[in-house]
Amino acid sequence: MASFNSHDFWSPIQLSLQVALLSSIVVIIIGVAIAWWLSRRSFKGKIILETIFMLPLVLPPTVVGFLLLVMLGRRSWIGKWIEWFFNAPIVFTWWAAVVASIVVSFPLVYQTMKVGFASVDRNLEDAARSTGANEWGVFRYITLPLTFRSLITAYILGFARGLGEFGATLMIAGNIPGKTQTIPTAIYVAVDSGNTPLAWAWTAAIIVISFLLLLASRKIS
Repeated sequence: MASFNSHDFWSPIQLSLQVALLSSIVVIIIGVAIAWWLSRRSFKGKIILETIFMLPLVLPPTVVGFLLLVMLGRRSWIGKWIEWFFNAPIVFTWWAAVVASIVVSFPLVYQTMKVGFASVDRNLEDAARSTGANEWGVFRYITLPLTFRSLITAYILGFARGLGEFGATLMIAGNIPGKTQTIPTAIYVAVDSGNTPLAWAWTAAIIVISFLLLLASRKIS
């Protein structure tokens, strides 16, 4: 029967938490900014733009990963610029896993914050403006505190989605042990190689982490 050591077990968990933490911080900032901006504006083509934002939620993760691979690969101008600036390509690094997690978790964060901003009473914001507050002041002292629960829920959902990302991560970051191997990709390899004990250990770990995240989300909401 196949077995495993402590390093085999903890390495993907550590990397997964690292990727999920960084991607969730980035996506919550981007998601809040875009959701707030779009919730306060109406223009032609807004529905199309919002539909594009939600696409990663319904597209197969492998499709998202393939598109990211084309966009950030060494043959694309973005990939060439990244390689020139950082003196290294981004594909098949743990940073690529962060990018994949940001893209696939963005729709959840955006939609959650969109609903949160829609629930804010506009009269309260207008009252703040009438007293001389600028838009940043209104957002910081009125809008954001009133959407605090939505903000926390959006962050937890973004973290959990990034933690469980598989298809897009496998396409753009690969599955390099100790470098880009996250829990989902590690489970896949463990099952494929017949290492059932290790697969069960990682499965139990991600179930516990996901359960705690969802429990925290429910308690806050």
